[in-house]
Amino acid sequence: MSKKSWTLFLDRDGVINSSKLLGNIQNRAEFQFLSKNLSFFKKFSEVFGTIIVVTNQQGIAKGLITVEDLHDIHSYMISEIEKAGGHVNKVYFCPEHAYLKSQCRKPNSGMALEAQTDFPDIDFAKSVMVGDSDTDIEFGKRLGMTTVWIDNGSSSDKKRAKIKSDADFLFNSLEGFAETLTLKGIEFFSKTDIV
Repeated sequence: MSKKSWTLFLDRDGVINSSKLLGNIQNRAEFQFLSKNLSFFKKFSEVFGTIIVVTNQQGIAKGLITVEDLHDIHSYMISEIEKAGGHVNKVYFCPEHAYLKSQCRKPNSGMALEAQTDFPDIDFAKSVMVGDSDTDIEFGKRLGMTTVWIDNGSSSDKKRAKIKSDADFLFNSLEGFAETLTLKGIEFFSKTDIV
């Protein structure tokens, strides 16, 4: 099967762009790509047929950001990725408070299932979830994806130890994942014989 049959799921804050120390990114001016990350999307687009961003955005429920402002941020993000030669098929977000444990909020599977409805060729067994939190890794694991943890130092030591044992792969940045993908190909990340 074609390598283009693989899907890449990406968390947003702390993976694609820098996180805001306290609170949510509220507008385009606060959205900053992490060092070099923009350039990796060209490689991702060569390998993955579908690229999906999945992001918890409870700032909407808290009244810190509007849906319109979030769409503006994502339009800017996608535009910059396209200028760099990459693509993102769609961004899914969950606006609910964390305490509600909504099905759309990671680690629950709602955003991935919605993506699979929109893009029926998505096969979770041939998908990679890249994130920087325990909820990202659990989200991927629940669906049988290969999980990649970006250890950017944002998790507590206790949480880091658990994530490290749960994730399939560990990198200190998105750059490490992109470099390994370039050197070893998607086969390196495959948990099946079908690539």
